[in-house]
Amino acid sequence: MASAHRRNNALDRIKVNGEWLSEEQEVRKEIVNSFQQMLSEDMEWKADIGRIQIDHISRQEAESLEVPFTKNEIYTTLMEMNGDKAPGPDGFTVAFWQNAWDFTKEEIMDMFKEFHEHNSFVRSLNNTFLVLIPKKSGVEDLEDCKPISLLEGLYKLLAKVLANRLKKVIGKVVSIAQNAFVTGRQILNASLIANEVGWMWSCVSSAKFSVLVNGVPTSFFPSTKGLRQGDPLSPYLFVMGMEVLDVLIRRAVEGGYLLGCIIQGGSKTSLNISHLFFVDDTIVFCGASKEQVSHLSWILLWFEAASGLRINLAKSEIIPLGEVEEILELAVELGCRVGSLPSQYLGLPLGVPNRATSMRDGVEERVRRRLALWKRQYISKRGKITLIKSTLASMSIYQMSIFRMSKSVAKRVEKVQRDFLWEGGNLEGKVHLVKWDVVCTEKNKGGLGLRKIAMLNRALLGKWIWRFACEKDNLWKQVITMKYGQEDHGWRSKKANGAVGVGAWKEILKESDWCWDNLVFLVGKGSKIKFWKDTWCTDTPMSHCFTHLFVLAAHRDATIEEMWDQNSGQGGWNLVFLRDFNDWELDMVGELLHTLRGHRPSLEENSVMWRRGRNGLFRVKEAYRLLDNPNDSVFPSRSI
Repeated sequence: MASAHRRNNALDRIKVNGEWLSEEQEVRKEIVNSFQQMLSEDMEWKADIGRIQIDHISRQEAESLEVPFTKNEIYTTLMEMNGDKAPGPDGFTVAFWQNAWDFTKEEIMDMFKEFHEHNSFVRSLNNTFLVLIPKKSGVEDLEDCKPISLLEGLYKLLAKVLANRLKKVIGKVVSIAQNAFVTGRQILNASLIANEVGWMWSCVSSAKFSVLVNGVPTSFFPSTKGLRQGDPLSPYLFVMGMEVLDVLIRRAVEGGYLLGCIIQGGSKTSLNISHLFFVDDTIVFCGASKEQVSHLSWILLWFEAASGLRINLAKSEIIPLGEVEEILELAVELGCRVGSLPSQYLGLPLGVPNRATSMRDGVEERVRRRLALWKRQYISKRGKITLIKSTLASMSIYQMSIFRMSKSVAKRVEKVQRDFLWEGGNLEGKVHLVKWDVVCTEKNKGGLGLRKIAMLNRALLGKWIWRFACEKDNLWKQVITMKYGQEDHGWRSKKANGAVGVGAWKEILKESDWCWDNLVFLVGKGSKIKFWKDTWCTDTPMSHCFTHLFVLAAHRDATIEEMWDQNSGQGGWNLVFLRDFNDWELDMVGELLHTLRGHRPSLEENSVMWRRGRNGLFRVKEAYRLLDNPNDSVFPSRSI
């Protein structure tokens, strides 16, 4: 298998300026020259972005970035890293340093101390192998290959420690339009202390590259620009660089040069979304006029001059919404092709009707295409189960995380899985020895632990109900709130009504009931939690536990904050009822007061907790187990 991959990935020839090169030395020389040119900075004029106002972190947060490195910080980071990734030029994987920590920790600590005090480390630590992975069969030029950087283990540890520090503050300085690598969902400016900037610059600028051509390394050469895929720092540095483009677009919208997409809400409110970023995948919304497209073109040109990041116009397209006159002229102005809806963004369908069969059939087609690669190969039952879990079952998870899969497609995909399990890659029509419901039962109950697609789909969609209740200022929640409104003090979205553009969220809201049956409020100020109707101090709402008292309550929709009397001594519950109690009702009141003992509002923010998950967090695995109704007649594995 390894030999086959090596033969398929071999670069025997390459096309340069329309001419094929097949001599090994010529191929190696041309590849090295291409990467040297790509990684060398053009010292021509650069755009000045010094006046751009970018959000910054506080002085205290900046100082936390440059405190001395501790042994516990380094050890914890090392043990959290994946130890089995390919080694760099030194030949040592991260797993080696993990296992050899007791013998090498003093040298590693000395390296970090030297780096902290003198902003330097042994230059050979930053040597990098560039491996060319073909994107398709029949590679013609370097654009058909994906360069992957193989870094040395100690450098990855150093960069990972810096990245972990940066991760704690990057959310303060990256706009909500960027959705990648930021925990919980702006570029660091002069408030970032010089040491931290110097450390990162040392990591980026001291890199040297050697290209592996057919497994043989070339000589090392330095670089003056570019980020390495595989460097733990690269994602965060790229996001901070993209913040410049974010600011340029926002300023253009504020100045009226770009229109954006206006989402109209109730009470004459609106939300303007001008762009969405996910790493280097970008959507920009603007008016269908030559002036606006021209303004966008100048923004992209200015960003390229400032950052060196060039827009790949060959992969870009301008998509009109509705009838747009002179769309070809707009495409020429921007320098890209004309696209149309439906399209794709981040691997998900864009502009496709919610119930369109074309959107669903793609999942089945991908599963069958992957299955075709395994035909005529002898694979044991255990191997088939592993492939179903790791590949076939997971291929649809991404799309099912936001769209509901139709029952017909789910059944067809499950049939493909069943046939592969019992019949093999050729699907010869053998007998299925065990019911699929039993196969999908948990292992500790006699099944094989596979998952039913429809049930998994529901669990994945239910996570959005949890996220809407938990997340505060994320852009996606602002859009949903603006479009549909919110209720129950902002914990829930209102129903998605309308004929167009409501399908996805409407399907998600169908999972609200079972999700909220398993959510419990954690009381802070209590201003957004209903005393009687929400679940907060018992397993069910107070109105269910004390039905008789709820009928007598004077304020059935009151919040916890309203039911708490802060002026009575150290505070106490102010329970108001419509009439005095009878003797036989006093026990109910006593039980209610006993239940409330130890519960009181605080100055913290209100939150919700998933009662069945670890640490109160929603987990798809627990949600699936909750939704699943295991078959009673499971295989008696414990009796064998």
